[in-house]
Amino acid sequence: MSLTLDSSLEEALGATPAKTLDRAFGMTSVGDLLSHYPRRYADPGELTPIRELPLGETVTIVAEVLSSSARAMRNRRGAMADVVIGDGIGKMSLTFFAKNLGAAKWRSEELAVGRRGVFSGKVGEFNGVTQFAHPEYELFDDEDAARRRADARAAVLIPIYPATASLQTWQIAKFVGRVLDAVDEVPEPLSADVRAREELLTAREALEQIHRPKTRNDIDPAVRTLRMHEALTLQTALLQQRDAVRSLAATARPAKPGGLLERFDASLPYSLTPDQQTVGDQVAADLVGSWPMNRLVQGEVGSGKTLVALRAMLQVAESGGQAALIAPTEVLAGQHLRSITKMLGPQLAPLVMPTLLTGQMPAAERRKAALRVASGQALIVVGTHALLGEKTTFADLGLVVVDEQHRFGVEQREALRAKGSSPHALVLTATPIPRTVAMTVFGDLDTSVIRTMPKGRAGIESFVAPLAEHPRWFNRVWERAAEEIAQGRQVFAVCAAIDTTKKTAEAGEQLAPQPEGASGPRWGVVQLDEALATHPRLGTLRRAVLHGRMPSDEKDAVMQAFARGEIDLLLATTVIEVGVDVPNASTMIVLDADRFGVSQLHQLRGRVGRGGVPGLCLLVTEAEEGSVARERVDAVAATLDGFALAEVDLELRGEGDVLGAAQAGVRSSLKLLRVVKDSRLIVKARELAEVILADDPDLEANPGLKSAIVRRVSDEDRAALAKN
Repeated sequence: MSLTLDSSLEEALGATPAKTLDRAFGMTSVGDLLSHYPRRYADPGELTPIRELPLGETVTIVAEVLSSSARAMRNRRGAMADVVIGDGIGKMSLTFFAKNLGAAKWRSEELAVGRRGVFSGKVGEFNGVTQFAHPEYELFDDEDAARRRADARAAVLIPIYPATASLQTWQIAKFVGRVLDAVDEVPEPLSADVRAREELLTAREALEQIHRPKTRNDIDPAVRTLRMHEALTLQTALLQQRDAVRSLAATARPAKPGGLLERFDASLPYSLTPDQQTVGDQVAADLVGSWPMNRLVQGEVGSGKTLVALRAMLQVAESGGQAALIAPTEVLAGQHLRSITKMLGPQLAPLVMPTLLTGQMPAAERRKAALRVASGQALIVVGTHALLGEKTTFADLGLVVVDEQHRFGVEQREALRAKGSSPHALVLTATPIPRTVAMTVFGDLDTSVIRTMPKGRAGIESFVAPLAEHPRWFNRVWERAAEEIAQGRQVFAVCAAIDTTKKTAEAGEQLAPQPEGASGPRWGVVQLDEALATHPRLGTLRRAVLHGRMPSDEKDAVMQAFARGEIDLLLATTVIEVGVDVPNASTMIVLDADRFGVSQLHQLRGRVGRGGVPGLCLLVTEAEEGSVARERVDAVAATLDGFALAEVDLELRGEGDVLGAAQAGVRSSLKLLRVVKDSRLIVKARELAEVILADDPDLEANPGLKSAIVRRVSDEDRAALAKN
């Protein structure tokens, strides 16, 4: 049988193994199986002896059956087979439970004394004896086969694959071996010149050496080659997507002398920062280009990204085009509308009619807003998922602005973009992204960065309150909050849950990963509110709660009251994480700070110190010093540089979490590539992809690379990349 990488696993292995692999790992093709690489290799001479097997871990050993018997159970129905195996040094028992004595005898006869094989299971202990309960096993066929296998094992490394309870590593190795032997030709993503220059293997050699290395010296060249395949495949796909956008025709949206943009700039009571001016010029040039703008703007919390977006909206509005800003929450959408209306002022706001459209608006109010949008009367539209509904139509959608893109699914972003004819797209994020991550995830977007902060900011001081070492500091945190409020300032207190008795963390919340066995957050908003009600200084102050399970109008009313200064202390979940702007808020207290990721803590801190009032951020944690959880908290307290924190976040969490689940195409493509360790390789692959596509945009002369993209970046994955 001759196979290709595109052959189905059912054709290659049969229906049952194919279903097992699909169920365990989502594999459907030979290429999927061959890209399931070993996570490590066992040296046969260094296999753990039975005497040293670690309790509780799943292991694979080679052993011989020393005794085997079957018996009926004494105290309950059924039977069991008792088997003892040994490796020449130690012994352990295997236990198999069966419905009846006949089934137990069958198992005992199969595992006859003298048979040798590979046994895999979770190491347990019963009456002081090491045991496997119901292990997976593969018996060697006969003594000649056993001898050959033993000889081979003396010289050949044993690949250990990521496995599941139903699919052991040796079974995966067997499947891999079968398809490797049957695959005739492996397409080459790299040209012979590139392979020679970079000292890389052929694709066939790389697969052979990573799955069946003869020595450890075979592994590194294979890994280097396959990493380059991943990097080049992904970068080429991203550049193709960028070029696809650039092949679309866009309506030019030039600013006019004396027009809305010029009038707005003249009305500003302050000057743009150098970065705002630079990024604004880039956006303005994009809006008159021959293809749709597709730009990502990164900026620190409070750096003025909304101002840059508003200037772009006004430039589009000058030609009668509409701009839609989609925000992840109702609170943030309402905040954006108020902020935009205030910035425009009474002279300009009526000319563009900023309009809010959300799902929680009263029906009559929503119909009125939808009519203004459909007629083109509203040139600036701010909303949430309601903008994506089929009933929402635009007269001339010229610009889509996506705020905090990582909070949206790709389908939602594309649904909004599809409501116009190749509209320009501007993506804003206050979560700084390391360069290689930006290149890997947003490689099809042009990127801009706003680093300089507006003048007049009083700055923020950050401190960790480590309760594990200093439990009394918890009381001092609330005394400090009372002192700030006594000076006429306002305080945020953020919890990782709504109600810890009901385990109601905010829906969609991306909390930091916790170690196995860790308990949930100590504090919920409900519990904190109850506790502070009896506080001698805070109990009598104006206090309110805010979380995602509250009705939309109630959330908005609380946030507006806080913005007006009618609430002293706001107890909230991360619903206030992004975009909320209250200049009088001086203090951010984060409880169970170790439950949050680095970027979340940085975002939360950015809610204070936004005006002339100095900011104070208190990160309360019970995490032990030296733990990874504590490292995250300490890192945030140590610097206000979001870009430096992004690198720390990447190091601590790994790119899988940083990229986010929404980046389906990227995550599924990263098998060996690591965006921190392989940053130089990613840059090199990007440069190589640009050269290849400049000469061969359709990859007709590079069929191996073309097929690799089709195989690794599916239509679904490509759609995900397209919508970022």
